Amino acid sequence: MNPGSNVRRKKKPISDDEERLAVLDRAWQIGCTHWDTSDAYGDSEELIGKWLRLHPERRADIFLATKFGISAETRPDGTFTGVVDSTPEYAREACARSLKRLGVDCIDLYYCHRVDTKTPIEKTVQAMVELKNEGKIKYLGFSEISGESLRRAHAVHPITAVQVEYHPWAREIEGPKSKYLLRACRELGVATVAYSPLGRGILTGQYTSPSELEAGDYRKTLTQFQGDNLRKNLQLVDKFKEVAQRKGCSLSQLALA
Repeated sequence: MNPGSNVRRKKKPISDDEERLAVLDRAWQIGCTHWDTSDAYGDSEELIGKWLRLHPERRADIFLATKFGISAETRPDGTFTGVVDSTPEYAREACARSLKRLGVDCIDLYYCHRVDTKTPIEKTVQAMVELKNEGKIKYLGFSEISGESLRRAHAVHPITAVQVEYHPWAREIEGPKSKYLLRACRELGVATVAYSPLGRGILTGQYTSPSELEAGDYRKTLTQFQGDNLRKNLQLVDKFKEVAQRKGCSLSQLALA
């Protein structure tokens, strides 16, 4: 399991970096060293870069993944707007900026965050292959693509990983809606990296109402946290809790099993 760093700084004092850096320290200490971020996640790349400058001897311990493909702008309220851009030109520009923010010479796993509707995926992959040949990235990945698109991408160059939302309320990768993405990953030998495996927090058992989320939390806009959807989801959580008790494990452990 890897710690995603999809955190967007709100209007807090600069000193809050001390707390965020402490989280990265703890992750490293307990062996959680596959770090996943994106150029669309606020200042997370800068934060990781700061941590690496403080601990250059630990760089070899960290498997560093980041993404390009969403040109994002953070609003004053903490939410953000983004434009999907998977063109070769943007891939190169974004990679250069990410390398600078992270303060590294090479990114271990570079994902295309989203694929736009105008750029053939083959052209995106070829741009990523060029970055690999230049020593700027090691492995290629995609986030939220279909099984068909993965097969096209893999035909150009082996794809190492696909990142996709996967939990009891997000199982599209198993079926026709994703054009059987999970099946394609298995057949091609592509790793499936599940994000939000705890249902964006519902499967921790700590949320029972949208009011418990902080102001500006984007989850307030998600249908699974609203109205009847939330009520039904919480009923399922209660059933999961019963199973977890019988198995002698926590709700989160059951969800990840």
